[in-house]
Amino acid sequence: MKSRRNRCCYVRHVRNLERAPVFATLLRAMSANLDPDAALMLQVRDGDRTAFETLVEKYKQPVVNLVARTIGDFTEAEDIAQHVFVQVYKSAHRYEVTAKFSTWLFTIARNLSLNEIRRRSRHRADSLDETFADDDVNPMRQAPDLQTTGPTEHLLRDELEAKVEEAIADLPEKQRTALLMCRHEEFSYEEIARVVGCSLSATKSLIHRARETLKERLKPYLRSGAWRED
Repeated sequence: MKSRRNRCCYVRHVRNLERAPVFATLLRAMSANLDPDAALMLQVRDGDRTAFETLVEKYKQPVVNLVARTIGDFTEAEDIAQHVFVQVYKSAHRYEVTAKFSTWLFTIARNLSLNEIRRRSRHRADSLDETFADDDVNPMRQAPDLQTTGPTEHLLRDELEAKVEEAIADLPEKQRTALLMCRHEEFSYEEIARVVGCSLSATKSLIHRARETLKERLKPYLRSGAWRED
């Protein structure tokens, strides 16, 4: 009975420590030691612009790549990536080390990419309403071609790469993000799960379904040996 009371007292003591500011600071420092980028972000939080520039230099291209493949538009990806880093800087004073810095960063990138996709969807709907308005004197005028390929394909000279990008762009959003992070950014399943907001098993299922869909779409290239699955 006494040992049980001692254990309960110990648990309460640890919980009280965890709530203490000094202990919380120590935990953040320990986490930052495990992730040098998180340590840099803590320096940014303290007003170190050089640390921020170091993070931008390291992550600019990976963020551009993820955004471009998420929205299917390399032209706009640079601008959105800039917004990502602006948001990172503005949020610096609230930054806490709860996960790897890259996980936090790519969550912001994903959210802004989704905002852009929603904005484009609304714009397309408005364009269609405008095109087929009841008082339109020429209701048969040419509507915007929503099936035309975006700038991505024009930038890719290789036909296979264009087909791969096309197939990835058609994946459901969560499958697309999970697959891109797995293939292009080498994140762990746990990190991808945090970004897409799913359990670990659901994340693995997302990636598996995405790969199966790509295999089906790219069967001719699989037969020819032109496509290699990582």
